[in-house]
Amino acid sequence: MTEQQGQAPAEMITAQMATAPMTSAETSVIRALAAQLRVDAIRCSTEAGSGHPTSSLSAADLMAVLLERHLHYDWDHPALPNNDHLIFSKGHASPLLYSMYRAVGVVDEAELISTYRQFGSRLQGHPTPVLPWVDVATGSLGQGLPDAVGIGLAARYLDRLPYRTWVLCGDSELAEGSMWEALDKAAYYKLGNLTAIVDVNRLGQDGPTELQWDMDRYARRVEAFGAYPLIIDGHDPAAIDDALAQVRSHPDQPTVILAKTIKGKGVPEVEDKDGWHGKALPKDMAEHAVEALGGPGSLRITTALPDPGTPAITPNPQAAISLPTWEPGEKVATRAAFGAAVSALAARPEIVVLDGEVGNSTHAGEFKDAAPDRYFEMFIAEQQLIASAVGLSVRGYVPFAASFAAFLVSRPYDFIRMAGVSQASIRLVGTHAGVEIGQDGPSQMALEDIAAMRAIHTSTVVYPADAPSTARLVATMADTTGISYLRATRGAYPVIYGPDEEFPLGGCKVHRAGPDDAVALIGAGVTLHECLTAAGELAEAGINARVIDLYSLKPIDAETLRRTCLETGGRIVIAEDHYPEGGIGSAVLEALAGPDTPELHSVLLAVKSLPGSGTPQQLLDAAGISARHIAAAARSLVDGNQFGGNDV
Repeated sequence: MTEQQGQAPAEMITAQMATAPMTSAETSVIRALAAQLRVDAIRCSTEAGSGHPTSSLSAADLMAVLLERHLHYDWDHPALPNNDHLIFSKGHASPLLYSMYRAVGVVDEAELISTYRQFGSRLQGHPTPVLPWVDVATGSLGQGLPDAVGIGLAARYLDRLPYRTWVLCGDSELAEGSMWEALDKAAYYKLGNLTAIVDVNRLGQDGPTELQWDMDRYARRVEAFGAYPLIIDGHDPAAIDDALAQVRSHPDQPTVILAKTIKGKGVPEVEDKDGWHGKALPKDMAEHAVEALGGPGSLRITTALPDPGTPAITPNPQAAISLPTWEPGEKVATRAAFGAAVSALAARPEIVVLDGEVGNSTHAGEFKDAAPDRYFEMFIAEQQLIASAVGLSVRGYVPFAASFAAFLVSRPYDFIRMAGVSQASIRLVGTHAGVEIGQDGPSQMALEDIAAMRAIHTSTVVYPADAPSTARLVATMADTTGISYLRATRGAYPVIYGPDEEFPLGGCKVHRAGPDDAVALIGAGVTLHECLTAAGELAEAGINARVIDLYSLKPIDAETLRRTCLETGGRIVIAEDHYPEGGIGSAVLEALAGPDTPELHSVLLAVKSLPGSGTPQQLLDAAGISARHIAAAARSLVDGNQFGGNDV
């Protein structure tokens, strides 16, 4: 989506009717609700013996007004497309969020008070989507607002519906650069449907925050990033209500409400006192505080329902897809195959592509030609790149995010980790992996990415060696839940497979297999080609070598690996363009761990030292992962000699 495409249709941006000023009776309800939220936050955290009640108390007035006056949500139908979205970026304030759920009737008192933070409870220490009203897991600060940008993009440009996304943020997390990436991209894409409510309570976990209560400095920073700042007293219901109503007056600009609050508000013993972050109130103090706040309440709030609305895009996973084809022997870079394949997937209206300003190199930019309205440029902001993908997935879209592997995985790794906690479904494509990239040098070489991605909860990791396998795996990723990662190479390599070859997840391809195989050569991506060359050299020397294309690293084909060991006397050579820790070798040896595996005689060839610049072939050879090194390792195993390289 480009700047000139930034105007949403008039029917989408029409603001809802402004809320009328509160009456005295409505103000009384708000105050009673805020008191109940405070009481319940204290009760559940004290019962649990842990939690963050003081961080909840400071934001209770803000959330009471939002819940009663401005949030449009059908609690019985959380998947309703026109529901507003509420994200607690300060996820440690979960006692407040869960107390809100009790106030609207979706969590009862017994569950809140007796199960918060307990084993097996859905009311976990920080919110996760095990609760149907939680969009994304939070608790790693600086992520809720970036995720909300993705939801805002979906609302304005894809769904074309008027729902809003409200994000409760902490002042401590404004020290995170990701928060400013989020505001910058929200302003660039004119997300007037996004409101950040910052609970500026002055105190962090260990003393005062960076700016404390310097509200003007906060406002100047917000304004500099293109958002509209509103400074308010976060304990004045009328001021809060007025600010929440004002956000609808800026349909093309995100709003940041900077609410000056007092940490621990409502409990004089802890108000604005350092040392109480993340500590439940002792039982005697809690009992006194609950009594002073009016005791446990039973107020039930009915939030306004959203207007009916149907998303402009209807998913069509069964749409006819015509994947590109190539001739055997044709040299094609797998990154180029990715671009061609994901462009073919544009026939499915739910497919979305996000780029990190390298679309001309990753070939993700080709999708823009096929479906410009579903292509979002995140520029060099990899944290926001991942977060936007997560937010888009909340609304049911199928996002592919692409960049150079070194930056796609390493820089936003905690966002990928938290996407796993959220059990989000996103697709990541990292190109320019390994020493194979050549002259650009080690700062550009992803040599840790396989290990990092294999460690992610719900992840799938694939590493195709040619164009047809890449295209098939890209299509498979579109229908794969969880976090899938495809590693792609920079250089062009010969097409090995035909257009009808299948590449199921958890599979592999076996080449040159025979009854007299003496050794197996295992590779993926660029090293598969080196393994095939090495097998040819070995054949000339009278050594039969089986080659395995381990295109699926997670899940992995343990059965074929184990059978291969049985049929080759346990002699295997593993070659990978990756550091030895956690990569292909680790995946293979973990799969073979167990009593059914014969005695292994294995050699792992991997990048053992810091590479430099050079041609791809020079660097592969210098790393000891080229065909000649693979053949030498295989000969050593067959001859029964101790190999002097990367023995395992």
